[in-house]
Amino acid sequence: MQNNIFRFVFLLIVSNTAFANITLPNIFSDSMVLQRNAEVAIWGWANPQEEVVITPSWNNETYKIKASNQAKWEINIPTPKEGGPYTITIKGYNEIVLKNILIGEVWICSGQSNMEMNASWGIENGDEEVKNATNPNIRLFLVPKLTATTPQNNIAGTWTACTPETMKYFSAVGYFFGKRLQEELKNVPIGLISSNWGGTPAEIWMPEEVIQNDSVLLESAKTRKEESYGPNQPGRAFNAMIYPLTQFKIAGALWYQGESNVGSAVYDKTLTALITSWRQVWKYDFPFYYVQIAPYKYGEDHFGGSIIRDAQRKVLQEVPNTGMVLTSDISTPEEIHPKDKKSVGTRLANLALVNTYKTNSALVNGPLYKGIKVEKSKITVIFDYSEGLYFKDKKADLFEVAGTDNVFYKATAVIKNNTVVVQSDKVKIPVKVRYAWKNTDQSTLFNKANLPASSFMSK
Repeated sequence: MQNNIFRFVFLLIVSNTAFANITLPNIFSDSMVLQRNAEVAIWGWANPQEEVVITPSWNNETYKIKASNQAKWEINIPTPKEGGPYTITIKGYNEIVLKNILIGEVWICSGQSNMEMNASWGIENGDEEVKNATNPNIRLFLVPKLTATTPQNNIAGTWTACTPETMKYFSAVGYFFGKRLQEELKNVPIGLISSNWGGTPAEIWMPEEVIQNDSVLLESAKTRKEESYGPNQPGRAFNAMIYPLTQFKIAGALWYQGESNVGSAVYDKTLTALITSWRQVWKYDFPFYYVQIAPYKYGEDHFGGSIIRDAQRKVLQEVPNTGMVLTSDISTPEEIHPKDKKSVGTRLANLALVNTYKTNSALVNGPLYKGIKVEKSKITVIFDYSEGLYFKDKKADLFEVAGTDNVFYKATAVIKNNTVVVQSDKVKIPVKVRYAWKNTDQSTLFNKANLPASSFMSK
């Protein structure tokens, strides 16, 4: 009798091992969006050498792959142009059918609290926006706050259609970005993945080895203080909240972060390293659009915020396929969480529509510092995107000039042929100019698109 029981248990174990269920990472669920016109990776786990057959309904082709000796399988399959809903059948010893799948454009939205901020926190016109948020062609995937000391292979979460209930707790910037994209791309479905953590520095959002292998970044990372509301150790959010997504095909990334790095003198190097590392793990130089932090009272460090804003501006020149939107005209220096998230999301989408999708050629950048020409006591400041330069409310008092002693004095500023000519009686031979250089300075220099100029300091 005992032998029979033993044999039964043994057979049960063997059969369970032999017929282990195929499993998928959570990023593959009903209602997901897959990137259109692409080769997308689909992967999961199964018994070693188990054959897995994938059949998408958009072409009813079958794609076969065997699981490796590590019990993992991965295959690339082609996606068509935008459309749906479709199903994907995945079959081995068991069968999984993913339903209500759309093919469209997938963007990841990441950063700290200004990207995390949703309508439930209180945004401009929040109640009205929530009420009108039903859009079955926008799909949302919200990544929970997680940390890990090593890169993870899965992540919690599931795809949901955009409804008033789901939109209310999703990144408002991300939602308004997706909504604006869809307005111009017409019927293209939009998939948005929100992976954010308020109060976190950039260092936690990139691979730890990137920091460890760079002495400048490592020294800067060591200055990060331990906080009660989130991690400060390099790589911790990347391992748990970004790495599990890096095989998933995306159109591009949105980034809104920087406040927690105020005080850093090397944020341009930090952000450059983050963008480069993400592109390396995704194996694709996707568009990376980010938000310049807003003017804010950063205590006694009167220039820390402007230094970060200028660092963000510099990244545009250092890293290809990037774009930056400004917020100094849609916020007040008293609020570190500006409530106008619609303008931010819309401006990010306008960058993508012009640069990535090329659906129009509108002016979508504010004036960006290009260079200076020194003539005796005057400096002429040259800008890109300078068409129709004007000073809002005729306020031209945010320029400062310095001589070789590097002491800055307030300068007069006059617009001439879409350049700005600055000078100060206190600086006979100026060599340097800076603009909007206090933390709380809100730009008053705009172009014909009514977009503000970035803070900058000339070399």
